[in-house]
Amino acid sequence: MNTIDPRGNYEANMPSTKSLTLASTLKLNDGNEIPYMGLGVWKSSTCDTAVTAALKNNYRHIDTARAYGNEREVGEGIRASGVPRSEIFVTSKINDEDHGYDSTLRCVDESLELLGLDYIDLYLIHNPRSGTEKRLETWRALEKCVKDGKVRSIGVSNYAPRHIQEILDLSPKIKPALNQIELHPYSQQREITDYCKEKGIALAAYAPLTRCKHFDKPEVVKVAEKHGVTTPQVLVRWNLEKGYVVLPKSEKEERIKSNADAYGFSLDEEDMKLLDTCDKGDCSGMVFDRRNCPSLSPFRTIANKADDVTQQLTFSNPNDHSQSSFDARPNKCRL
Repeated sequence: MNTIDPRGNYEANMPSTKSLTLASTLKLNDGNEIPYMGLGVWKSSTCDTAVTAALKNNYRHIDTARAYGNEREVGEGIRASGVPRSEIFVTSKINDEDHGYDSTLRCVDESLELLGLDYIDLYLIHNPRSGTEKRLETWRALEKCVKDGKVRSIGVSNYAPRHIQEILDLSPKIKPALNQIELHPYSQQREITDYCKEKGIALAAYAPLTRCKHFDKPEVVKVAEKHGVTTPQVLVRWNLEKGYVVLPKSEKEERIKSNADAYGFSLDEEDMKLLDTCDKGDCSGMVFDRRNCPSLSPFRTIANKADDVTQQLTFSNPNDHSQSSFDARPNKCRL
């Protein structure tokens, strides 16, 4: 078990990552435990069967969101697996259009109904796009959900340091337990990760497989060949070596199994140094602080404005006026 000191000192409390297994958990700053490895289900067309396959192969963490539109299917997959609810960690998220106190309470209830669960282990604010007032109302509502027993831990996703700090400045009853952001060797977001470690906030990596963009990069291939493993396994293992919760998406059982095989080897200091040099700020999804991911063209970002005008979009491609802040390219790599 890896314990995060609620006062900070994240790395001082980390055990050797060499001893991690698929059953390993991370102790959050609220005392709850989260499995290091989880199954991501964003845009999964066969979500229920993927969830069942993951749980039958000893995964114990499923990561979904209201924006994914598949909470019902996640619940069906959980029930079909036959794994006791008490052994499964479920994460969901509230999207920005639902931010606000009353709407957050409603959304948590809807998530519980769709999932068919009595409680959700971790509920995150999916992004900070609604602005300060709405974000803080949402946080207060999530605190109430914890008090009411509907949610056990609460946190954030895609939050820059300033967004987290506004919560901490409230002297909240509950501080964020986790920040889920895009993390892999080509998008290390060090300003955010350093801040979260200092504040004792766990980090979770979505898109750890880089949405298939970097499987053939020479640095990753070199490390994979050295250890006799696949490049996706190297990318998963890099996150584990960093002490991050890692959430690879996969729809196929053989790849779900393969991702879990990242526990079968470890990266040495030389490997980590090589992969750490790969940071290009290459976020392929949603970004709310361009300083952490400068290499975004032609992707969209949310402007990081001092006056907190987070609804304003900036585009590196002036002809692109899409209102989506997600990567709009088709996902040609079906994992």
